[in-house]
Amino acid sequence: MRLRPAARLLLLGPDERLLLFRFAHKDSASADRSFWATPGGAVDDGETFEQAAIRELWEETGLCVASVGSEIAQRQFVLELIGGERVMADERFFLVRTGYHAVSSGAWTELEREVMAEYRWWSRAELARPTEQVFPEDILDMLATAAS
Repeated sequence: MRLRPAARLLLLGPDERLLLFRFAHKDSASADRSFWATPGGAVDDGETFEQAAIRELWEETGLCVASVGSEIAQRQFVLELIGGERVMADERFFLVRTGYHAVSSGAWTELEREVMAEYRWWSRAELARPTEQVFPEDILDMLATAAS
């Protein structure tokens, strides 16, 4: 099974709301479900996790930063990609705080335009009782650990 390293971002706005994207896979084995997840994606060849986080943040939100700091969490799990390939995901999480920011989709790939249906800034109360699937499932624990 192939290892797929990825950088994910916990992007907090000035009101401590967390940015999540709703992913809706229309043409895959996951076509019957959608879920909310953090911005981020695969680490490209030759990139560090930190470099990938900076790139993904810009590509998916339009926010340009010089640094994302140190990783605050890591998780590994089996992930089924669009197309059915199963990989061992190795995700590293970075916390970034921002002022008001309007998300830009200007640098989204064709695939992102197909599967990223919407975005929303979530309060911690909403994250504690989501009405839809949110990944990672321990996102509140990650935020609490980062705050300490």
